[in-house]
Amino acid sequence: MKILVINCGSSSLKYQLFDMEGEKVLAKGICESIATDMSHTKGSTFDGRSFDEYVDIPDHKVAFNIVKDALTTGDCKVIDSLSEISAIGHRVVQGGDRFTESVLVDDGVLKAIDELSVLAPLHNPAHVIGIECCNEVFGASVPQVAVFDNAFHSTMPETSYMFGIPYEYYEKDHIRRYGAHGTSHRFVAYRTAEIVGKDLKDIKLITCHLGNGCSITAIKDGKVLDTSMGLTPLDGFMMGTRCGAIDPSVVTYIMDKHNLSPKEMDTIMNKKSGVLGISGVHSDYRAVRAAAQEGNKRAKLARDMQWYQIRKVIGSYIAAMDGVDVIAFTGGIGENADDLRDNICNELSYLGIEINNEIGKTLVKGKEGELSTENSKVKVYVLPTNEELAIARDTRDIVNAL
Repeated sequence: MKILVINCGSSSLKYQLFDMEGEKVLAKGICESIATDMSHTKGSTFDGRSFDEYVDIPDHKVAFNIVKDALTTGDCKVIDSLSEISAIGHRVVQGGDRFTESVLVDDGVLKAIDELSVLAPLHNPAHVIGIECCNEVFGASVPQVAVFDNAFHSTMPETSYMFGIPYEYYEKDHIRRYGAHGTSHRFVAYRTAEIVGKDLKDIKLITCHLGNGCSITAIKDGKVLDTSMGLTPLDGFMMGTRCGAIDPSVVTYIMDKHNLSPKEMDTIMNKKSGVLGISGVHSDYRAVRAAAQEGNKRAKLARDMQWYQIRKVIGSYIAAMDGVDVIAFTGGIGENADDLRDNICNELSYLGIEINNEIGKTLVKGKEGELSTENSKVKVYVLPTNEELAIARDTRDIVNAL
């Protein structure tokens, strides 16, 4: 069975084609800067072939046709025809409280994803476009599955997901904590359980998905107890360009003082804040780390603030779960920034955490392994996430059950 996994953004289209026998990636690629004069596509195959070119991509339908051609024609073809693709799995950011698991897409599901765009205006409209384009380009007979980013977090209790605002806003507008990165947290959680040789229900686990966007999740009794992102991916702690949790009065104060619209304020908090806003250097952790090492005080402040806020969230989840057995790091920063992992773990020494710093330096660039020592009372792992494989597995299971 071959499954195409799609992550459709507002101006990009990422894809991976899996052969589920052996869970092998046959091809992967991206179309980016869609509908701009910088539109570009690149991809690679399992045997090392690749392409990288600037082409005109005026809309997503053209992008999907480029993907189709890349898979079936030319120097990088990996299948002879589209009929070899058994199903298509889509990453969908927001399923609200309507979807607690992955589902087969039909007209009702598509309509619901579109209606939930109010909770994810930058993401869900693009997912709808992606599903509709797949119908046109690959054919309506190919089953499509929606895998929701927040579904894993649907087990949170009310005490975790409710906000301290009038209850009517939850009843009327469904305002609550939904979380994000759920597919990644789920993949890493079950991989952790597999490595330690226990059922997930028997582990108190904290998963740290750290990239340009960051979230941390507390898992107890096999269920999500809490997660750092909220109604949107803006909540939590300081990220690449997002401010994370701040005093809400700051928002209204800045808007009033500088006569800003809600949209302008939203842009500041989502795209101009966080590590970028504090450092004035970049949103990329590597650039900020280098600047900090060269003596840039604001870069050092941004780095230290992010480290501190991550430790604070982890500490709060340890209190909420009455302990922790395992901490797992994943995501672009979590998998590669050994200095960040060292700082966080060393500052949690009261828990009896001991890590091997030398081993930590080798656990980068997709390497999986244990960071903690034999004597550590809490296990610490670096586990590369694989959201695409999780989506492919869900898609396979749903289609096989038809």
